[in-house]
Amino acid sequence: MSSSLRRGALAAAAIAFSIASLAACGAGNNAQTLEIKPDNAATTVGDIKVQNAVVITQPDLESTGPAVISATLFNSGTSAQTLDAITVDGAGAAELSAAKGKGKLTIPAGGSLVLGGKDNATAVLSSGRESLKDGDAQKVTFSFSKTGDVSLQAFVVPAKTYFEKWGPTEKPSTPAETSPSPTESATGSATPSGEASASASASASESAAE
Repeated sequence: MSSSLRRGALAAAAIAFSIASLAACGAGNNAQTLEIKPDNAATTVGDIKVQNAVVITQPDLESTGPAVISATLFNSGTSAQTLDAITVDGAGAAELSAAKGKGKLTIPAGGSLVLGGKDNATAVLSSGRESLKDGDAQKVTFSFSKTGDVSLQAFVVPAKTYFEKWGPTEKPSTPAETSPSPTESATGSATPSGEASASASASASESAAE
């Protein structure tokens, strides 16, 4: 093979390799993982890994409704553990509820537990915007039956865009229109009735006098 043909073959091979590499970058390594997602807090202590931890407030800045903690908990150990408590600095302890509303929050051996979102376990903070500010990083402590306390700094975000489906399910209620009090109603109806009674009495007296 002449030197010119060899150079042409090498160039073609280089181009083919480049195209293959670009295709691998676009479709390989699970292409979905290339999507832009929030960089949420994660940490590992012993057999427990806490991933994607975030505190989610109501979407409305004026709202005083509850906030929630969303996270995925992994247990790499050989025995199950329970999540006994979650506390957030400045906001207190969260109320924990299992996915079906009963029982403890258990992370099975070699399994995981999801907090937040539809049909998942929940961790609700009664004080939302009163003590939490969007954009801040708040210390969150997860207490497990065997591993003990696992703490990390989690971002506080509103229940919008990506976080909407993981946010609080309990929305703040709109204040109802103010209705008249019983005293006001009684006063309002008593006056016309009193005037009518007085007129009737006066008419009866005049008729009798005639």
